[in-house]
Amino acid sequence: MIELTPGLVIVLLLVLAAEFVNGWTDAPNAIATVVSTRVLRPYAALILASILNIIGAFYGIKVAETIGKGIVKPEVINLPTIAAAMVGIITWSTLAWWRGLPTSESHGLVAGLTGAGLAAAGPHVLLWDGWRKVLIGLVFSSALGFGGGLVIMTLISRVFFHARPETIRRWFDKLQMLSAAFMAFGHGSNDGQKLIGVFTLALFLGGMIPRFAVPYWVILLCAMTMGVGTAVGGGALSERWA
Repeated sequence: MIELTPGLVIVLLLVLAAEFVNGWTDAPNAIATVVSTRVLRPYAALILASILNIIGAFYGIKVAETIGKGIVKPEVINLPTIAAAMVGIITWSTLAWWRGLPTSESHGLVAGLTGAGLAAAGPHVLLWDGWRKVLIGLVFSSALGFGGGLVIMTLISRVFFHARPETIRRWFDKLQMLSAAFMAFGHGSNDGQKLIGVFTLALFLGGMIPRFAVPYWVILLCAMTMGVGTAVGGGALSERWA
């Protein structure tokens, strides 16, 4: 019978801590706009973001698989490698939050796993297939975010140029709530899944599962942890805006 070792417990707790920080620091992304424009009250926006973050984490496991077994070779790294990556993410994200700096746990996670993997096993640990997906995401998210935002905002400005302010307010209040909901869902389905992949990788390296396959209970545990983190982070913002 395989036992849960203290080392594995520590690593799993570090992954959950990183997932908590993930929700905690990214809470403003979903609720800042709807709260600052007074479309939703702070705590209503917080509930929306927390719930959809959790739901989003259940939407597929492809991202979790890419992070868990597509960035570095699972068979040539160990639990201390994952622990080092998680400590890096938690430390940097917390310091960035303290100084009010925007940060990305996704970049920190990929870089942390890569750096720890390189230190543990050398360059051959890297997997091009996973890195190709990361690079495609980096390029297209920036280009499409900038270009799409510019085009959509230009179209909106022209279409509603002569519209009455109350008409604009009525329609865009609803659309802004919808965009905030999608933002929270997207964060859960993407960022939330990444640490689900790392949690599963730790279970695999610790001998708790025979192969890399994401258990349902891992999704539930990590999703709830991220949701609590979102609630805590958003709660701090809500007190400022209230």
